[in-house]
Amino acid sequence: MPYAELNGARIYFSDTGGDGDTIVFSHGLLFSGAMFEAQVAHFRDRYRCVAYDHRGQGKSGVTKIGYDIETLTEDAAALIRHLGVAPCHFVGLSMGGFVGMRLAARHPDLLKSLTLLETTADPEPRENVPKYRMLNFIARWIGLWAVIGRVMPIMFGRTFLTDPSRARDRERWSQAILSNDRVGITRAVASVIDRDGCVDLLERIDLPVGIGVGDEDVATAPEKSRRMHAAIGGSELVVFTRAGHSSSIETPAQVNELIERTIRP
Repeated sequence: MPYAELNGARIYFSDTGGDGDTIVFSHGLLFSGAMFEAQVAHFRDRYRCVAYDHRGQGKSGVTKIGYDIETLTEDAAALIRHLGVAPCHFVGLSMGGFVGMRLAARHPDLLKSLTLLETTADPEPRENVPKYRMLNFIARWIGLWAVIGRVMPIMFGRTFLTDPSRARDRERWSQAILSNDRVGITRAVASVIDRDGCVDLLERIDLPVGIGVGDEDVATAPEKSRRMHAAIGGSELVVFTRAGHSSSIETPAQVNELIERTIRP
């Protein structure tokens, strides 16, 4: 398995290889680079595809510190430099989008384009914080199994959750959430809850940007994407139909279409 020792963390990544332009995929909270399987399958014949796991999540190492979004951004920058794939196309979903916006503003030499999925430049809404802190406390001291019933409707839209034909998918991704290291994942959740906003960085982003959000996303409502779209000059906004907060899994074809347009403007 490919790992890289970067910025004080052991980071896992998958890499299809190849000499063409590279797309780097950065996943959302509670998941791993595996949530981009459909995108990697779609693009791998034409692009080098790299999907990595944030520290403390998926197969990456659990560290004592470094879960704040600023450090995660430096992890991503270090991985891009380590692989020698700059400038690359960057696709970030939710937490991965927090990283992508900061990369584009602070390390513009590393990116060719940016696709932002189910994400926001705002801090966590104040009204969400007590609920999320309680869920995180339960997950840490009792176990993720105790909160999975509350978490799935946050991570996925109602169409995905009620479609009988997707029962196996629901089971697979609930198990993926449950398989996270309890310490690593709760540290990651805490960093997302406590994150600062980055609205002030948006006007500094000067590259092709595609913004996508599910019309059923309750974790990051479409209005947040509309505000990012208004602040990033020349960006494109797409509202995915019948998608929640994990659109790369729920509606992969719509996500792939947005990425295609963003990386080939």
